[in-house]
Amino acid sequence: MSSSGKATVGATVVTVGDELLLGQTVDTNAAWLGRELASRGVRVLRRWTVADDTQEIRSAVAAATRDADLVVVTGGLGPTPDDMTRDVVAELLGLPLIEDHDVLDRIRARYHEAGMGKPPESTRRLAQVPKGARKLTNPHGTAPGLAMEAEGGALVVLLPGIPRELRGIFLGDLDALLSHRFGSRLPPVHLHLVHTTGIPESRLAQRVAEKLPDGAAPASLAFLPDVRGVDLRFTMHGLSEADAEDHVRVLEDTLREVLEPWRFEAGSGDLAEAVAAALRMRGKLLAVAESCTGGLVMKRLTDVPGASDVLVGGVVAYANEVKAGVLGVDAVVLAREGAVSEAVARGMALEVAHSLHADAGIGVTGVAGPGGGTDAKPVGTVWYAAALDGRSVTKMERFPGDRESVRERAGQAALFLLLRLLDGRISPDD
Repeated sequence: MSSSGKATVGATVVTVGDELLLGQTVDTNAAWLGRELASRGVRVLRRWTVADDTQEIRSAVAAATRDADLVVVTGGLGPTPDDMTRDVVAELLGLPLIEDHDVLDRIRARYHEAGMGKPPESTRRLAQVPKGARKLTNPHGTAPGLAMEAEGGALVVLLPGIPRELRGIFLGDLDALLSHRFGSRLPPVHLHLVHTTGIPESRLAQRVAEKLPDGAAPASLAFLPDVRGVDLRFTMHGLSEADAEDHVRVLEDTLREVLEPWRFEAGSGDLAEAVAAALRMRGKLLAVAESCTGGLVMKRLTDVPGASDVLVGGVVAYANEVKAGVLGVDAVVLAREGAVSEAVARGMALEVAHSLHADAGIGVTGVAGPGGGTDAKPVGTVWYAAALDGRSVTKMERFPGDRESVRERAGQAALFLLLRLLDGRISPDD
């Protein structure tokens, strides 16, 4: 390994696949790898995405091995003709491919356990392993990860492109290998994430800067925005765990006033987890009524393990006839106020909770677009409500973006409204 006194370990990530370049698949692997490597003290120097082309793969990996200590290549390890990464890298490093009988036996066993009989002949490609390569166990698939050393000392790692398989290998065998290989060169890195929603990045950054005008050394601060909210990531290098925890406490105290109205706690980073935890803590059951979000809120809640403890069910009330006939929203109010209105959002939240014998309810109704907007209720207008023990709170917002963005923002806002009602940050309107 190129351990020539370098202070830090530098890595290059190469993702392979025509579908990534054409935009048919979003490259979530590179982003995930970047976060995981950084959290272990590995500095990601660059990321490349290349086509399913032998010369492109060869050029990218060859260039990466010249100035990186670690080269992680994803994709192209499958059994089809366009899966050429293994062959190209083995040839580049001068390593002949040898059929590995242990891998072949594992493939046959997985097919047998799945009741699929004998594996097709094409799967034998998965058992081709470069001579001398270290196999990295794939707990979720058949193609193993592979680790090899390039002539200059760089560690070259090949991982499948399927995210679940890639992550399983990384968090298992590869994590152990990196610790063993680079242990003395991986400085302790402590990350502290704060999840917020409902406040724009620019406004949040301004308020944080007012409290931390000179930065937060020895912690560096990054704002990580997406359509659902903004995460604050504090990174501390070279501190002991105790010192890092002390520094986090100081940061939390300093920023409490700024963050408290907008933050939520969730190990997964998903607000739905925080809502489920708050309901469980208070012994409350939830029902959901959705119009413009079309079941998005329910999906997010049911994605949370153990959600059945707190979630009774829901109704996608897209048509007014369903809002009135199934949920029991007052038809006169519907006709007078319109489906996208405060009264209807409140009625949806209260009625779905009552109908499904729940303590809490969520109601969402709006104009997601691209059509359907009016001067009074343009595209992006959403009324949403949260109810708890027969009392409710409602809000209206005009969310920016396309149809998908409006729906995502609306679902997030409705969940956060309920969370704040549950934890007492807001009081019911009525």
